[in-house]
Amino acid sequence: MKDTVAASDPHRESVAELLIRLLASEDELGSFVDELAFMAAAEIGQDSQVSCGIMLVRNRRSTIVCGSDDAARRFEDIHTYLGAGPRVEAKKTGAIICVEDAEEEKRWRDFMEIAVLHDLRSLVAVPLDIDDTAQAVITFYAMQPHSFGEPTLSAVQRFVEPVKRSLRVAVRTARFAEAAEHRQRAMESRTVIDVAIGITMAQAACSQDEAVTILKRASSHRNIKLRTLAGELVNSLGQPEPITPFTE
Repeated sequence: MKDTVAASDPHRESVAELLIRLLASEDELGSFVDELAFMAAAEIGQDSQVSCGIMLVRNRRSTIVCGSDDAARRFEDIHTYLGAGPRVEAKKTGAIICVEDAEEEKRWRDFMEIAVLHDLRSLVAVPLDIDDTAQAVITFYAMQPHSFGEPTLSAVQRFVEPVKRSLRVAVRTARFAEAAEHRQRAMESRTVIDVAIGITMAQAACSQDEAVTILKRASSHRNIKLRTLAGELVNSLGQPEPITPFTE
């Protein structure tokens, strides 16, 4: 790959447009990261020889790993399988990792030996500190050595700044959506449990506290969740589970 970059700098506008599409279309976070990887490869690469992989790690959430093409996804999978390599090092140290020639690179030999078999020759891995709950690494892969000289590396560093900001907003948007979904489920569970308590009070001619105790004891005895038991009790009377009206 020829180590030149375009004089114009459309990165900010492109990332902003992508973020607007995310917010407007309510895409899932994984879809956003996948599209971001595709756009990043197109922005940095001067031809199809540059691929991009993005790994997003969130607290208490599944790690998202996306790639702009099959090659990027393959190299990301190798990182994940080995638990070692430039991407892993970038995340661990917070430093940009550049490999000029994978065939000559002495570090992470297990990764390099496998990656070279799949035609990888050079890469640059850039860590992104998203917020207190998330970290990411964006890695550019090339099939020719010395593909990330000073001009291209500078372009990468400029590009990742708006990428980091867009990921920060996307992560926060996803977190708010997940919290809303959690509240929705909690309210739905509470509603069906309340109905089951009422049914138990009527059937056993007991107080609310006594009905709660009866249901909890039955839940523990059958080793099932209280919400599941409540749903079964409501359904046993031939009634559908109640729906809780809920809007944000």
